[in-house]
Amino acid sequence: MEIYLVYVDAIQNSNKFWAAIVEDGNLTVQWGRVGYKAQTKIHTLANHQRAIAKFHNLVAEKKSKGYSESQPEIDASRSVADIRRAIQLLNIIRPAVVNMNFGDSYISALNEYLKIVPTPLGMQINYHRVYRTVADIYYQQELLNSLLATPAPQVPVVALGHAPEAITEIKVVSLKTISKNFWRHL
Repeated sequence: MEIYLVYVDAIQNSNKFWAAIVEDGNLTVQWGRVGYKAQTKIHTLANHQRAIAKFHNLVAEKKSKGYSESQPEIDASRSVADIRRAIQLLNIIRPAVVNMNFGDSYISALNEYLKIVPTPLGMQINYHRVYRTVADIYYQQELLNSLLATPAPQVPVVALGHAPEAITEIKVVSLKTISKNFWRHL
């Protein structure tokens, strides 16, 4: 049993995580700022049941403080609904960046977006500078849309007596590429 929680508040420059895993009678907890070295504490409990009970109590405590479930990086287990929601949030963020109007709706959308899409190592959140230009938003939308795209495989058709022509493959961005390049502009 394991969980990864984040707390994001762009106004307060808060970008924290809290993670826990239960193994046998041990509960290992890690926490800190996203991208920095985590602090770790191992709770050694009498048995697996007590470790699970402690796990649930700590998770409830963190959620009551505003933490929400997330993932340490974008990967295949990210749901299609989460990816679509992230794209919708970028559509809300875009006009604010164009007009340099960083009001409540922008802050709210950015906070929700950063809960879905993990930030890079050591990223400082300055809500005025998360996006320098609209091109940065379009770049992230393109990468997110590539996760939703499932192109059909291309099969070359070869006529008798002709050498096969080179075909252009549809470029599909891998999840590893997205993780490494998603925040390239920062």
